[in-house]
Amino acid sequence: MPHYSRLCKIVIDVNEADHAKEVGFWQAATGQTLTQFAGFPEYHGADLGSGEFGLLVQRLEEGPGRVHLDIHTDDVEAEVARLERLGAKRVQFVHDRWWVMQDPAGLPFCVIPDPPGTLNDDNARRWDDAE
Repeated sequence: MPHYSRLCKIVIDVNEADHAKEVGFWQAATGQTLTQFAGFPEYHGADLGSGEFGLLVQRLEEGPGRVHLDIHTDDVEAEVARLERLGAKRVQFVHDRWWVMQDPAGLPFCVIPDPPGTLNDDNARRWDDAE
């Protein structure tokens, strides 16, 4: 069955001590208020430009600061399987919703579910089973 996906967010991962400074910096740099996500206090974010792309600042419990990308999809398992065929690896299933993965170079990225019906031919790439 076909599914859709799109590159959706840049995520800046920072340690707890730097989180507030980082949120303030990126708010000033983008001119956007980065609001705290309901139910996920470790995330502050905003849509940028047309709203098709966003920025998140994520407070890490551990690990080094870094930047990673989020891919949104209407079928997490199909998208993860497609990316595995390209050389990605599953790392961790988070909050029973999304996958943290590694690209072939070992860099992290996430595959996140989008609400049903939000991705379509106008705003995402359609993947058929053969792709």
